[in-house]
Amino acid sequence: MKSLLSLFFLLLLPLRAAELSDTSSRPNLLFVCADDMSHASAYGYKFVKTPNFDSIAEKGLLFDRMYTPSSKCAPSRAVMLTGRNPWQLEGAANHKPVWPEKFLSYVEALTNNGYFSGYTGKGWNPGIHPKGRDLTGREYNRILVEDPPLKGLAAYDYAANFEEFLAAKPSDQPFFFWYGSKEPHRGYEFRSGHRAGKSLDDLDFLPSFWGNSESVKHDILDYALEVEYFDEHLGKILRSLEAAGELDNTLIIATSDNAMPFPRYKGHPHEFATRIPFAVCWPGKIVNPGRRCEQFASFIDIAPTFLEAAGIDPAKSGMQPIEGLSLFDFFEDRVSGRDDVLTGRERNDIARPNGWGYPVRSYHQGAFVYMHNFEPDRWPAGTPEANFPDTDGSPTKSAVASHKNSREYELCYGKRPQQELYNVAEDPECLVNLADHPEYASKMKEMKTALFERLHQQGDPRVTGVGKIFDEYRPERFEEYQSHLKKK
Repeated sequence: MKSLLSLFFLLLLPLRAAELSDTSSRPNLLFVCADDMSHASAYGYKFVKTPNFDSIAEKGLLFDRMYTPSSKCAPSRAVMLTGRNPWQLEGAANHKPVWPEKFLSYVEALTNNGYFSGYTGKGWNPGIHPKGRDLTGREYNRILVEDPPLKGLAAYDYAANFEEFLAAKPSDQPFFFWYGSKEPHRGYEFRSGHRAGKSLDDLDFLPSFWGNSESVKHDILDYALEVEYFDEHLGKILRSLEAAGELDNTLIIATSDNAMPFPRYKGHPHEFATRIPFAVCWPGKIVNPGRRCEQFASFIDIAPTFLEAAGIDPAKSGMQPIEGLSLFDFFEDRVSGRDDVLTGRERNDIARPNGWGYPVRSYHQGAFVYMHNFEPDRWPAGTPEANFPDTDGSPTKSAVASHKNSREYELCYGKRPQQELYNVAEDPECLVNLADHPEYASKMKEMKTALFERLHQQGDPRVTGVGKIFDEYRPERFEEYQSHLKKK
């Protein structure tokens, strides 16, 4: 079905490219990317307030099933930039990689086709950039916040840097801008949420696998405060865009790179950790704005969406073949065939001997997700003796780790079987593995077959017999792992 849809959109592209060949008619493009955010008040949460993110959804679309194929910064952002799944990106499937020279980003393609491109905050990172290339446009990080309201916040004045970018933009060029907030990435100022007026009584999000301690609850409120800081700068950027008279001609996508930096979320392959907030607004171009979209979509769809909006044929852009599909079918309210999505992971932080990762591939369809752990003898969150480096340090991490042999400890840090199957409609926390339940044997076989067929089609080394290559990509930083051991 997806291959037929791809052909359909490719046939439409020349028509849209002709319509947008006039520079003056090409839309501006604004990409908004928080760092480690899983929540927005548009989804009904009370413990966090994101009025500016919500306004984008109210005027456009709010996605309920948008997934990142890898819930870690560098591989997730590489997916965004290329329209390819991590297992199609060679070393860029890993965290802190060297960017493979062969992969052109969609921002580079836009720049090569007449767009004035720039970014503030965090672009593609962390990793080694190809020399002389701006994967997310020219950097605009000169202007700093004189007195940040919280410890741990990035020093960049994102909104002021966006204004400087707008002032530099030639009047005859459309723009692409990447607002890459570094919030709510850790670390947080402990109990800052409470001091800012947040109440534990308003906390309507608390997974059972973190326990019920006060330190965990405060950690979540502190996270929410940094989400709100990201949203505050988004509001300033939107107001600057409106003041410049550019808002009505701008396609805006707002999301995050991966899940919140808590145990079992960021970097991990669970359904709730790969499903990411996502809102889109494009005045006058979205049919029936204000809709919530329940069909499946993936970050591989971001690149072809921006290229189509700009009237650029992906096949002539200089980019490697794109796996994703443009989101124009969502914009035009005629979605069909988007009934599944693939996610996974390779190596995140250096967390195991020899720099090995924890390879997983997952298939999401309907209410179910099938997860295949290729190396179940490895530790998913990193080795215990290194203090589980694949989970960011935090009060929540410490609270869970202090209760060894508990249910919470095993769920967040324990080893996993090779096969996992969950009904996320009935079990949203993915607590009950159905893989060994006889009544689900046919469902698991069906989903595993579909997953491996798709991975073979996409040339995933993990299913073509050369999966070890992901553990062998260099340069490595084994000293990080060794330093954890020396502290013991």
